[in-house]
Amino acid sequence: MTLVAATYTVALRYTRTVETELYFSTTAVCITEVIKLFLSVGILAKETGSLARLITSLKENVFGSPTELLKLSVPSLVYALQNNMAFVALSNLDAAVYQVTYQLKIPCTALCTVLMLNRTLSKLQWFSVFMLCGGVTLVQWKPAQATKVQVEQNPWLGFGAIAVAVLCSGFAGVYFEKVLKSSDTSLWVRNIQMYLSGIAVTLFGVYMSDGAQVLEKGFFYGYTYYVWFVILLASVGGLYTSVVVKYTDNIMKGFSAAAAIVLSTVASVILFGLQITVTFSLGALLVCISIYLYGLPRQDTTKIQPSETKSSKERLATV
Repeated sequence: MTLVAATYTVALRYTRTVETELYFSTTAVCITEVIKLFLSVGILAKETGSLARLITSLKENVFGSPTELLKLSVPSLVYALQNNMAFVALSNLDAAVYQVTYQLKIPCTALCTVLMLNRTLSKLQWFSVFMLCGGVTLVQWKPAQATKVQVEQNPWLGFGAIAVAVLCSGFAGVYFEKVLKSSDTSLWVRNIQMYLSGIAVTLFGVYMSDGAQVLEKGFFYGYTYYVWFVILLASVGGLYTSVVVKYTDNIMKGFSAAAAIVLSTVASVILFGLQITVTFSLGALLVCISIYLYGLPRQDTTKIQPSETKSSKERLATV
């Protein structure tokens, strides 16, 4: 997953900086959801073993279960809210402030894991989570640059938006993990349910953000082989992410994403001439150490524990 995510980041940077005709990112996100849906159907078909069983499974678990579809629409809607709040925050905060505060989604995810999945984290694990947060901040740190263009900003609105975005990030990821691990329903059935709602949400995003331009220039305006390559990487990365969440947890997904950031930055040095800074080196070191500390032998945190074992207050009190 880490290698796929790093490759995706580098390829995306290329398409947004080197390509002359910029495509609509909203349409790319929508197509990514469609490809993930078809890939999930294909994997489910292989898992069921026959077309008849596949159709039966889709009828029973997807089209015949509106409640389950509604349940899996929650992460899509929350992620859409998160992306919009992140945009509002970036528009009302300095880039450096945004970079630092947005990394609070890492400890927020850990907190949601404790509260929603009835898990406990050791003091060392909490320490490694906050170390990861600091490491990612340093890796992505860019000194503030003065600009002649004065943009009116509302810091209170910005901080409020970043708080909502952070909470959405933690809640949506852990909610999806809870749905995956609370039943014996196939991972690919769950993916199909979520991607169907994701397509609806992203189509609405296309209409709201770029509707007029898409109608004028076309849905696939600016698409090249490189753009399709990025979309394919994003699709595969999305499937890998669901597998990681299913068999490990969202905190581990965060560590994997942090490692991908480091790898993609190193690749950018080679491909785009990006300069390695002291802050990046220190941040990369913190990321590596935090991954090692979190991976030390510990209690299994990949399964949902019975809620009777400890109350939420007792679990937080042990931190």
